[in-house]
Amino acid sequence: MVAKVNVDECVGCGACADVCPHEAITVDDVAVVNESECLDCGACVDECPNNAVTVVKK
Repeated sequence: MVAKVNVDECVGCGACADVCPHEAITVDDVAVVNESECLDCGACVDECPNNAVTVVKK
């Protein structure tokens, strides 16, 4: 499983990157998940104010 970002919903606020304990998320215009670093903890899902992040099967 891995976090996925819905780019249509992401506003690039960085809340997900701030709480990621594995530093697997970077933000430019939108959040981007480094799948090899993501350990599917779900912290980013809970933190996203726009519900733009979900955890899905790889």
